[in-house]
Amino acid sequence: MLSADKLLEKMAGAPADVLDKTIDTSKKITEVFVSRKQINQARDYWKSLGPGLTTGAADDDPSGITTYSQAGAAYGFNFLWLAGFTFPLMSVVQEMCARIGLVTGRGLAANIRQYYPKWVLYIATLLLFSANTLNIGADLGAMAKATQLLFPDIRFTTLILGFTMITLALQIFTTYEKYAKYLKWLALVLLSYVFSALTVSIDWNEALQKAIIPTIVFSKDQIFLITAVLGTTISPYLFFWQTSQEVEEQILEGKTTLKLRREETSTREVRNMRMDVWSGMFLSNLVMFFIIAAAAATLFTHGITNITSAAEAAEALRPIAGERVYLLFALGIIGTGMLAVPILAGSASYALSESFGWKFGLYRRLREANAFYGVIIISTGIGLAINLLGFDSIKVLIYSAVFNGLIAPVVLILIVLISGNIKIMGRWVNGKITTFFGWLIVALMTLAGAATIISLLT
Repeated sequence: MLSADKLLEKMAGAPADVLDKTIDTSKKITEVFVSRKQINQARDYWKSLGPGLTTGAADDDPSGITTYSQAGAAYGFNFLWLAGFTFPLMSVVQEMCARIGLVTGRGLAANIRQYYPKWVLYIATLLLFSANTLNIGADLGAMAKATQLLFPDIRFTTLILGFTMITLALQIFTTYEKYAKYLKWLALVLLSYVFSALTVSIDWNEALQKAIIPTIVFSKDQIFLITAVLGTTISPYLFFWQTSQEVEEQILEGKTTLKLRREETSTREVRNMRMDVWSGMFLSNLVMFFIIAAAAATLFTHGITNITSAAEAAEALRPIAGERVYLLFALGIIGTGMLAVPILAGSASYALSESFGWKFGLYRRLREANAFYGVIIISTGIGLAINLLGFDSIKVLIYSAVFNGLIAPVVLILIVLISGNIKIMGRWVNGKITTFFGWLIVALMTLAGAATIISLLT
């Protein structure tokens, strides 16, 4: 075999065209290896994503889309800073929830039940069930109306029944492993809002300036909208879902008993969980940014300043931004609804089942967890009835906001206390920075909840 020095000597005496061909071949081989490495890294990153990604994506449900569209339509780019502001806040909260599930091997409600008075948990979970059920009703209605934008000949009742049956069937009759993959891929539908924003003309200099420098006028309407954005991004149902999904993932890995799940949590597990959570929250807030930007660049500039539903936002965009944006926006509403409705029902069911000691888990069959699946069916069924009985979707969302405003601060306090308790969390207890942000979020959500309830009820 030739040594490196001998090989260089031979190459040095070779004709120029041979050297050129050798160099070109080497470059091509290097490019192939680099591209394969990048593909493998991307594949590994995608595999590492799970509960954090789906939780973040579910945050941008049709109700959230309505809120963000209204922010852009009413105030242009002025509220773009909220995307960056809420990103670390919701990431810290969801990371605490995920860590609680990962370390304790229990869901959030089960931990609250063990360490705190049961009456606090019962009130919180009943409010959660009420808020989630109302939100399910609003989201099902938004999905049906968005579908009618694309297929106007299909009856509203037919669509509502169809979406209800599909979401229930996926939760009840598919295994958790398949269901988790479905939710994960469905999260990518959020990119439709990014694409829709990129197809319209946006003044990016102004947009980026407003995204960095907060613009606030302390009027009642602006304060209400800010609290609405905080409420829809830092929502109680996400807390319970995130924690319980970490437990589901452990069970999927073979940790079927509490003893196995409570074994020492590794640094790798926590690192992967944090990457998953922060990636999911980044996607959620990126979509918020682009929805506000798209609404500001189109609806606001054309004097359309009042949006009451996600479907209305899509319809208003059609004559201004064109068919492509209209189509992407409508498809996004349907897709996010398909993601959010089962998560809303599932989080309420986890909370109630853990509170009352019922058997629970999407990994179980229907006959093994009748009460757990019963809550999912009842919650989704009431959401269906809300639409069939013709309740005003705006009033439904108002009551949902009131319930969330009551429950969020209480649950957040318990999350910070549990994740900050060294006896419960061991070496994975909150650090000083996390604790500071945790109590800051509690204070903000307490103010936001109070402001929302006062403004809605006066």
